[in-house]
Amino acid sequence: MSNLVLETIMQRRSIRSYKEDQIDEVDLQSILAAGIQAPSANNCQPWHFTVIQDKEFIQYMNERSKEIMINSEDERISKAGNGNVNLFYNAPTLIVVSGNENEISAKVDCSAAIENMLIAAESLKIGGVWIGMLRFFISDNKEVRKLNLPDNFRPFYAVALGYKKDDAIPSPSKRNKDVVAYIR
Repeated sequence: MSNLVLETIMQRRSIRSYKEDQIDEVDLQSILAAGIQAPSANNCQPWHFTVIQDKEFIQYMNERSKEIMINSEDERISKAGNGNVNLFYNAPTLIVVSGNENEISAKVDCSAAIENMLIAAESLKIGGVWIGMLRFFISDNKEVRKLNLPDNFRPFYAVALGYKKDDAIPSPSKRNKDVVAYIR
């Protein structure tokens, strides 16, 4: 692994503030190619990527998710549903990552694809963040059908992408270094 790859990994942060400009198509295709190159169990490649750049549809997904959140029994989730936060951070591009339900490792394999895409985005100076809050939108099967997924695929997560609003790289959060054990 080159030092450039390691540098990119160490610099990558979850970016939650984006410029309105849509990301370049060549960069988008490079990011998707990085996702496609992710490792998968038995090389099954169980992923499907739905690229959403329709601002109104992303806003609809945000509003619908928040409607569902409001009804949660978890007070924090219900409160967040009532808040002004955009769950997708007003990103101009959203990639919904779905996996083949017939593959036992689909969620793990799709997670590897997401990390590849986030590292590729950072290498292109594009900000990104892994979106778990997609779970509210995809909890409604009627909404999932709007994603036009292939048969046997279900959405897991999303990746929000856009040019970073602030060029300053956020400080890294403190990392727990006491997480390695050796058996030699």
